Amino acid sequence: MSNSGVKTDEKKQHFDDIYVAETPVPFKERILDDLEYVSDDFNRQTFDRLILPWAKEQASAGKQLNFLDLCACFGNTTMATLYGMDFQQIRENWRDEAACRQVNGSRRFPAHTTAIDISANAMAYGESAGLFDQTITADLNAPTEQQQNAVNEAMAQADIVISTAALVYLEPEAIQKLIDSFAQTEREGYMLVNFLNPFALDKADATKRVLLEQLEFVGSMASRHRKLSALEQENYPGEEWALLEIWVLKRPRR
Repeated sequence: MSNSGVKTDEKKQHFDDIYVAETPVPFKERILDDLEYVSDDFNRQTFDRLILPWAKEQASAGKQLNFLDLCACFGNTTMATLYGMDFQQIRENWRDEAACRQVNGSRRFPAHTTAIDISANAMAYGESAGLFDQTITADLNAPTEQQQNAVNEAMAQADIVISTAALVYLEPEAIQKLIDSFAQTEREGYMLVNFLNPFALDKADATKRVLLEQLEFVGSMASRHRKLSALEQENYPGEEWALLEIWVLKRPRR
């Protein structure tokens, strides 16, 4: 367990000081810049191919969707998928303490945004910048009863859930509760999730089984995520990049 409370695989780099920062500028400098964290371009491409057409149909019918960013951190993937921003636009938006104070973009369809994360500072930033309409701060591996109830309700109400480069931090039991809550709703809804390579592959396999027990597979993509840190390159000799599987799933028809 790291100092931030994030449960990190021993072979994976932890970013404790970034998770507890008050703005996303350190995230931009040490992850987006130094490690070329390009995965949100691919998350956006997958979202645009498999979820965005449906979301725009709902918008045309006058519906506002509940959009939930699970383990959101500072919200870069909400910026990519909901706002349609690419890697360079996110970096530019977060270039300094002044620029990051508001999102330099607009939502591509009407949505109420909820973010869930262990970092109170990241949640406070997201609300102050107008990125998130509602936030829940919780350690999903060890939530209080009140936090778990709030998370369950948010997952049940969500029409779209994104959880990118994040499930690796959660225990299978925590993931099971989240999927149980999301799957209980009968209306159509979609989830975009990531699996990291080469980290915690057994956990990724267990997570896939949990997802496929209750949700329908829609589509997937393989992509680069970010460069490995020096520590990670020592732990995985010969590897330069962390890779992603990006999955989209949907609630089954009942």
